[in-house]
Amino acid sequence: MRLEQAYAALRFDPAVPWWVLGVLALVCMVAVSPALLRRARGGWWRVLAFAVLLAWLSGPRLVRETRDTLADIGLLVIDRSASMRIGDREALVERARTQLQAQAASMHDLELRTIEVPETGHDGTQLFAAVNRALADIPRARLAGIIALTDGQVHDKPEAALPAPLHVLLAARGEETDRRIRVIEAPPFGVVGRSVTLKFAVDDLREGGGAGRGTARVVIRRDGEAPEVLMAPVGQETVVEVPITRAGPVVVEMAADPLPGEVSLVNNRAVVTINGVRDRLRVLLVSGEPHQGERTWRRLLKADPAVDLVHFTILRPPERDDMTPLNELALIAFPVRELFQEKIKEFDLIILDRFQNRGILPAIYLRNIADYVRGGGGLLLSAGPEFTGSTSLSPTALGPVLPARPADVAEGLFRPQVTTLGARHPVTEGLPGWQAGKEPSWGPWYRHIVPVGAVGQSLMATPDGTPLLLLDHVEQGRVALLLSDQIWLWSRGHEGGGPQAELLRRIAHWLMKEPALDEEALRATVDDGTLKIERRTVQDGAPGSVRVTSPAGTETMVPLVAGGAGRAAAELPAPDAGVYRVSDGTRLAFA
Repeated sequence: MRLEQAYAALRFDPAVPWWVLGVLALVCMVAVSPALLRRARGGWWRVLAFAVLLAWLSGPRLVRETRDTLADIGLLVIDRSASMRIGDREALVERARTQLQAQAASMHDLELRTIEVPETGHDGTQLFAAVNRALADIPRARLAGIIALTDGQVHDKPEAALPAPLHVLLAARGEETDRRIRVIEAPPFGVVGRSVTLKFAVDDLREGGGAGRGTARVVIRRDGEAPEVLMAPVGQETVVEVPITRAGPVVVEMAADPLPGEVSLVNNRAVVTINGVRDRLRVLLVSGEPHQGERTWRRLLKADPAVDLVHFTILRPPERDDMTPLNELALIAFPVRELFQEKIKEFDLIILDRFQNRGILPAIYLRNIADYVRGGGGLLLSAGPEFTGSTSLSPTALGPVLPARPADVAEGLFRPQVTTLGARHPVTEGLPGWQAGKEPSWGPWYRHIVPVGAVGQSLMATPDGTPLLLLDHVEQGRVALLLSDQIWLWSRGHEGGGPQAELLRRIAHWLMKEPALDEEALRATVDDGTLKIERRTVQDGAPGSVRVTSPAGTETMVPLVAGGAGRAAAELPAPDAGVYRVSDGTRLAFA
């Protein structure tokens, strides 16, 4: 900037109005006209005196200007989006930035302003929006031009031309090779027990800009299960059928083998989350002879509109056969073969409520129930005194999948307690009316079964530590054993009642593998630029740490902070757009 001074103009600032000066000039002309006409001596001196007087009254001023020469302004735009961290693009940009700023500093008539364009998540690189915000503070007459250091991936191309020349410097070393997986169609949800169609394509971008040809090896993993390998044609649509085997999010990861000299491996992998939903929950409830708690089960299951309930009660056991002809009975024959052989796999949950082994179910059908559990089904056994007698299910083919054997029936008032493990398990954590270290506020029970050889997880017990509620994983399925038939007292409000509906609902949904009730879980979400990680476990020990892999492939070990009820959590910034992968060594979570 240079300052120059000069006399530029003469300005008049009259002491009286201009019309007054005009009148005075006219008067002066009238006064000196006779002398000029007679050529009197001193006439022109009078004219000169009047002229000086009028000039003085007109207020002449000599104006002196100081001129300030302003420099032109150039705008340097630097792309800081996630794609700029691929390869050595950031180093190339920093080198170009240093040279441009050094050259601009050597020009006295140029001011270089620098702005950076950060990652904006799902909106992509909003480069021109940042340029327009910067131009709002620059006079158009001083704008010399715009230089952008970017990789060319811009998502807000302007409709109108910019008010100055735009120069783009691409951060790359000539033409590069890259392979990517492009998801064409991915359904947001699927029905459990059915398959959904996933469509994707593998694109090869080679030197010269042409698409590659041939096939690419793609590895597909679903929720950490055994991978599936297929050869996908490059540049063409590939269709994959994904079975939905459980409710909750099903994460499908697709990874294509890299090309030699590929610029980045980030887009060689794509992750799709499909939410598994149950169309209808099919529950089979089989009750032994009628008892007071039977209505509790039926009322609970019928209250849920998503449950299709099939309920049978054994009204005429074999020992009560009085030889009445079947055509004179108003009872429905128990469809043993249909339920326990032909359609058993159609049920999401089987509940045996005080069911006794009286020969109604032959050994082969009890074995079918055990195989149903091992294959991924859920079984809930509510046991009463019949569990300890000669009609017990324990010595049958169903016994090996049950988490305990009966020893005796105990009578007497007691209040069920939540065990230390139960305080951490999602099935019994935070049940209404219970707090750690305090006596439960719910009502008492009066009878329970004393078990032996208990395995699995004991979530509820008597005050002396005898298990009341046992959960167990049996191969791919789950089993719950309730060692008392007194829970119906809570539904009747006996001495304050208890959370029977909530407890039974949680047990049933845990048996049907609802993800929200998994006792061992790892979850990750991205919220407002922050990656939030939560791990849940019923195991004791330090919370440990998790390995976080960013969309750019950078791995970071993040320590977890212990919380209540077996939870541990961590948070860290998530500035990059893309998929974050979190692993604790045994489980994976994607965000």
